[in-house]
Amino acid sequence: MLRWGSFDCADRFVPNRSASLRMTPLWIYVHVIFLPQVTQRKLYPWTALVLLTTLNFLNYIDRSVLFAVQPLVQKEFHISNTQVGALTTVFLICYMIAAPFVGPLADRYSRKLIIVLGAIFWSGLTLLTAVTHTYHELLLRHTLVGIGEATFVTIAPTFVADLFSQERRGRILGIFYLAIPVGTAAGYLLGGKLGPVHGWRFPFYVAAAPGFLVALAFLLVPEPERGRSDSIEETRERRTIWGLARNPAFWTATLGMAMMTFALGGLQVWMPTFLVQSRGYSLESANETFGAIIVVDGIIASLAGGWLGDRLLRRYRSAYYSVSAVSMALGVPVMIVALFSKGPAMLPGIAIAAFLLLFNTAPLNAALINSVGAHIRATAISVNIFIIHALGDVPSPTLMGYIADKRSLQTAFIGPVIAMVLSSALLFYGMRFAPAAATGKEKQAGAPEMSAG
Repeated sequence: MLRWGSFDCADRFVPNRSASLRMTPLWIYVHVIFLPQVTQRKLYPWTALVLLTTLNFLNYIDRSVLFAVQPLVQKEFHISNTQVGALTTVFLICYMIAAPFVGPLADRYSRKLIIVLGAIFWSGLTLLTAVTHTYHELLLRHTLVGIGEATFVTIAPTFVADLFSQERRGRILGIFYLAIPVGTAAGYLLGGKLGPVHGWRFPFYVAAAPGFLVALAFLLVPEPERGRSDSIEETRERRTIWGLARNPAFWTATLGMAMMTFALGGLQVWMPTFLVQSRGYSLESANETFGAIIVVDGIIASLAGGWLGDRLLRRYRSAYYSVSAVSMALGVPVMIVALFSKGPAMLPGIAIAAFLLLFNTAPLNAALINSVGAHIRATAISVNIFIIHALGDVPSPTLMGYIADKRSLQTAFIGPVIAMVLSSALLFYGMRFAPAAATGKEKQAGAPEMSAG
């Protein structure tokens, strides 16, 4: 059989000289001309980052759509605020319990395959919203989605960390975690626009379909070697599971993140309902307003926080912790104004407070990743996920719903404010434990700098 040629180990096409030149297909000429300019090293890190960020985006759309249509769900099923809060609580319980099982698997087996299977699983369950006709059916569906999402959130940050050089980690994670505010806002907007017109189930169908396609595309992405970009010295606390229990850099980052998650979880679940019940907004207006605030703040804050963390890391090793601690502390008085003011200061207060909360997303996650070695990183992140949700957004929606039923929804928001204070204090304390990372000329080992081309 006539062969036009083959590809060598560097993925370069080597033509068969005996084949007739005039019979050579056009795609071979295109491949030969353009491949040397777009090598695998330049192409695959950014391709992988785009696909992972897209999956993260769809992940957060799926979560926040429910928040946007909560009043419609309450109306159909005749349930209390506490029961609505329990939908998010049981999702997160299943999610955080699944994470410790997924993490060790990801440290031993293919991270790419686990991510793909998990994305297909959660997208399929999202489509099953079509057959949920009781509160308990919705509760079961929402619970099982947590298993699929745990496979992604536990593993994807470790994959991203191995794609690019360590000194760019904050900025790259800033791009990856853009999906949190943008996906959350898209969920609010999707639910707010489509829910009142087509019913609360319809937005879930729209959110689920792209997940299958992106998951299959990710199968084509090569998997990087674990730790290829790391330069921090491997100590016992960083490289072993038992050492993790005595790793103060990990624990201060994790507990600080847990308190941040308590605050964010409560705000995301209850802010649209707060604007409707306590401030007289329509459901559509509340979702559009809060969604717009989150998406604009999130884009700017996520990128700016990652950039500032990387820049200050050149000067002192605790930069990721300090950036997160300061932004959280500054957000406390602004949040108080936002939640307890009925005048013109309310919306600017919500916008500034959300910006300061989201500003620490990239640097705090970079601090977490740097606190442990590459070969236990997925396991450490799974422990982190369990703790931040057990102490954070698992109890906060139900607790706030309970306080809202007993007192008022405005009173319930005192909880997130207290959590922000605790988060800031923990992160200030954690500054002393930050590991020293070699950057620039100090970096003697690890992966070469990836081109952004």
